[in-house]
Amino acid sequence: MTHPPKSTAPPVAGPGVSTAPGIPAQPGGPAPTGSPTPARTAFAEGFDRLRAAATTEPGRLQIIGAVLALLVVAFGGVTAWQASERAAAADDVLHRSQPLSSGAAGIYRSLADANTAASSGFLAGGQETAASRDRYEKDIRTAASGLVTAAANAEPGSASEATIARLNRLLPEYKGLIERARTYNRQGYPVGGAYLRYANEKMQKEMLPAAEDLYTKENQRLDADYGDATPYPWIAIALGVLALAALGWAQHRTYRRTNRVLNHGLVAASTATATALLWLVVGHAVARAELNGSYDHGIRSLNVLHDARIASLKARGNENLSLVARGAETVTVGGQTYDAYYYDFDKDLAGLGEGLTRAEKLADDQGGRTPVKTAEGNMTVWKQRHASARTEDEDGNFEQALDKVIGAKGATGECFDGVDRSLAQAIDHEQSEFQQAAGDGRDAMTGLPVGAAVLAVLGAAGAVSGIGRRLSEYR
Repeated sequence: MTHPPKSTAPPVAGPGVSTAPGIPAQPGGPAPTGSPTPARTAFAEGFDRLRAAATTEPGRLQIIGAVLALLVVAFGGVTAWQASERAAAADDVLHRSQPLSSGAAGIYRSLADANTAASSGFLAGGQETAASRDRYEKDIRTAASGLVTAAANAEPGSASEATIARLNRLLPEYKGLIERARTYNRQGYPVGGAYLRYANEKMQKEMLPAAEDLYTKENQRLDADYGDATPYPWIAIALGVLALAALGWAQHRTYRRTNRVLNHGLVAASTATATALLWLVVGHAVARAELNGSYDHGIRSLNVLHDARIASLKARGNENLSLVARGAETVTVGGQTYDAYYYDFDKDLAGLGEGLTRAEKLADDQGGRTPVKTAEGNMTVWKQRHASARTEDEDGNFEQALDKVIGAKGATGECFDGVDRSLAQAIDHEQSEFQQAAGDGRDAMTGLPVGAAVLAVLGAAGAVSGIGRRLSEYR
């Protein structure tokens, strides 16, 4: 019996059948070869779709519309941000930093005037006038009230807060020394003069330097607010010019492809953007000009006038104390000995004269110049009367010298009061000038942040609408 021959051909591997002995079959076909392909990121896929869209005109239009809207919205947002910051800084100049600067100058003036009133009352002996006493008390109350206001507006932990705390500590000490001087003076004890000189030393060497330091710091804060309010908003301006250029390019592109002169949506977007940009440039230019004017014709004049008024107060105080000390304190300069208070008086009066000269040059109208000229006239008479009083004092005629300084008529006190009144009038005038100019500067930016944001939204909507009109032509 014969058997069919065995086939020598290799078996054909079917599905799920292994072709090699000892190797299990791989369900679903042969095993894959090589490394698996990594998954694409969403960014890469998005970029590919964007690139594919850019090859067609509808896709390009969609990209252009998105970029135009983004540019206009960015311009509006940055404009609102920068305009808000400058408007807030301008408001701080008007309602915070400048009033605090003037308040610090007022604290200095009140302290110096209180010291002057105290010395004047002391010279009157036990017959101190009610007017002199009331003036002293009013100055002390004004200084204390000014310190309360300054403390309420000082930044926690700042140098100004420390200075205010120091002045609040020194003020009661000074008042205590003045009261002791008055008590001993009424009783006719010479030690009263020593207490008065000690009080004056505390005022001159501790309190007034601290008040001057506070005044300097408040002026620095004022300068910082001006620095925040006046710079041009270059980022917003640059974005506005860029958005207008992009809108112009888009309209020109539309014209070249369609021969249509105007695209209503793009025209509306360009109008809104141009309006916001013009408002920003003009509004800020006006605000900057007014704020700079308020500084040049207000703050600079006020600083000079405050310094002149302080110099007159210090001069008056030294004039009084020269009679209180009666030559007990001297200073040697260039090998020559001078009465210390007369020497300081000469320096202070020279500073007053320089201040009045500068104030007259800075005054930009008759209302500012007239009181300064009046103060100069009073200062000239003061010099003459002081020279006469000093001659009497140096000749040993104390009572005659005293009468020429604090007498009822023809005394140097009348000249000092005239200088002080004129300077107060000039300060009030320059303060009004400052408030008018700074207020106009702040008002020039009123509504700009909100207006720019609204115009930006309208501009973006117009750009999207204009591009959408073109896209509708491809449907």
